[in-house]
Amino acid sequence: MIRIVLADDHVLIRAGLRRLLEFTPELHVVGEAADGHEALRLVAGLDPDIVLMDVRMPRLGGLEALRMLRHMDPERQVVLISAFDDDSVIREALRLGARGFLRKDVTRDQLVGALHRVAAGEILPPPGISEHVISRFSELSRDFPHAVGHEELTRRELAVLRLIARGLSNREIAEALGTAEGTVKNHTSHILSKLGVRDRIQAILRGMEIGCL
Repeated sequence: MIRIVLADDHVLIRAGLRRLLEFTPELHVVGEAADGHEALRLVAGLDPDIVLMDVRMPRLGGLEALRMLRHMDPERQVVLISAFDDDSVIREALRLGARGFLRKDVTRDQLVGALHRVAAGEILPPPGISEHVISRFSELSRDFPHAVGHEELTRRELAVLRLIARGLSNREIAEALGTAEGTVKNHTSHILSKLGVRDRIQAILRGMEIGCL
């Protein structure tokens, strides 16, 4: 059972998301919040597996709540949801450790699939948004000098990192490169170590910063 706290200031949207999730027996909404303050209280009291939280809410929005949650409970899995494709918001969400970022027009299958992947420990550069964001940040990265203080990635590691940035899973990367999934996992581990980051999202952002994406 994956236990979820929903946070959105619009009652109808919360109800709609809840209905989408109720069709999947292994997903259970344990609490609903109308703003970030309520969400933080529910997280502390209910200990959900995932917090599904709107970016824009009164009193305390999703980004601010995520920032506070990172200090209180750094391992908590948070997925942000928004009606808008805002590069700066998405980038900040990823920097703050959001496990995923979804649009409010997400389908039930996309929502359920995303929550299952996050519950399994994956971090999602989301389909549709990630391509746009990665493309935009790739343009911006050309304005950055190449960073020092990191070990150079091999040609195969660069290929893996670029496929990670496209949102591919380890299995999909293995198929694209004609190699074993275990080999991709090893490459990914080396990439994280060389870039001095702890997860795939941070590796993407670091890759943008140093100009290899």
